[in-house]
Amino acid sequence: MNFFKLIKKDAQTDARRGVVSTPHGQVQSPFFMPVATTGTVKTMSGVDLHDMQSQIVLSNTYHLYLRPGLDVIGYAGGLHKFMNWDKPILTDSGGYQAFSLTKFRKITDEGVKFRSHIDGSLHFFTPEKVMDIQRDLGSDMVMPLDECSPYPCDRKKAIRGLKRTTQWAKRCKEHFQKTGMHERGQRLFAIVQGVTYEDLRRQSAEELLEIDFDAYAIGGVSVGETVKEMFEALNWVIPFLPKDKPRYFMGIGLPDQIVRAVGLGIDMFDCSIPTRYGRHGSAFTSLGKLNVRNSEFTKDLRPLDENCDCGVCKNYTRCYIRHLLNMGEITGVRLMSYHNLYFYIKLMERIREAIEADNYARFQKEFLTSYNSELLNE
Repeated sequence: MNFFKLIKKDAQTDARRGVVSTPHGQVQSPFFMPVATTGTVKTMSGVDLHDMQSQIVLSNTYHLYLRPGLDVIGYAGGLHKFMNWDKPILTDSGGYQAFSLTKFRKITDEGVKFRSHIDGSLHFFTPEKVMDIQRDLGSDMVMPLDECSPYPCDRKKAIRGLKRTTQWAKRCKEHFQKTGMHERGQRLFAIVQGVTYEDLRRQSAEELLEIDFDAYAIGGVSVGETVKEMFEALNWVIPFLPKDKPRYFMGIGLPDQIVRAVGLGIDMFDCSIPTRYGRHGSAFTSLGKLNVRNSEFTKDLRPLDENCDCGVCKNYTRCYIRHLLNMGEITGVRLMSYHNLYFYIKLMERIREAIEADNYARFQKEFLTSYNSELLNE
């Protein structure tokens, strides 16, 4: 079974239309992965995700390893059965969380020693360990342990992080093969690092290509750098990535950022923005972002987005959802999250249709214009 099949490339841009095949079904690309960090997308059920036609979700190794633990997930028959989710799952390695969420962590060439942010217990993630965890979870796409250098980052630290990322990637690949994960249908990604240094980004890509992975991700982005710097890193790396393998822009992002990145040749995205922004009252619409908590919507009887056909927009008004949010009602958070995720998933459908029609350049311009995006003239 071929992991990735490139179906079509847009005539005027580098946008690509493809399909990713996994043991739990195919995923049409480009695609967006709702973030189910702890085995759930916040306030959403698996039924909700099926209803909005989500093709895949992303879960996190660090969080699931700590709670509920591999013994519980293993007893349930793996992460898919534990979640009652029969479609593909990608799991992040947990390295970023081990670096960022814990008060104590020590990074060495061997791996990352850290204390749980839950109970302070001591743990040690090695490249081999995160492969074992993801093998037990049974995710379809697995990520290697990498060092995500902070922003800003001096060149010396960036070089050290790049070196470790390459070394750990080799160890992950060796353990991945040794334990037969590929034979089970799991696919291993590489993560390109290098912070905001062009030569280091290219060096990272070249070193990882020599090891040979099933897919390639651009990491270390959306960690504090400017949007301009983020897209510079993308432009530096893309020319080095294989045309016959998926390209994943990790942790991105806002709708207009996704639209632009697709035009540059990216296939995969994930971000907690749809649910996180929804919880704080921001709705994504075809005309841009809307803060529903604002007083101007107190008597607004329109839906969140008049161009949206989701169940929330068909049945509820801005003023009602504003009331729920301002009263602290969980239903308000749930309705906002549903709409935002639906918006993202339908946006990806529109993106795929535009590529198929050789019309992506026009689609991109029209979307960025109606969305009032600052990226329009970038």
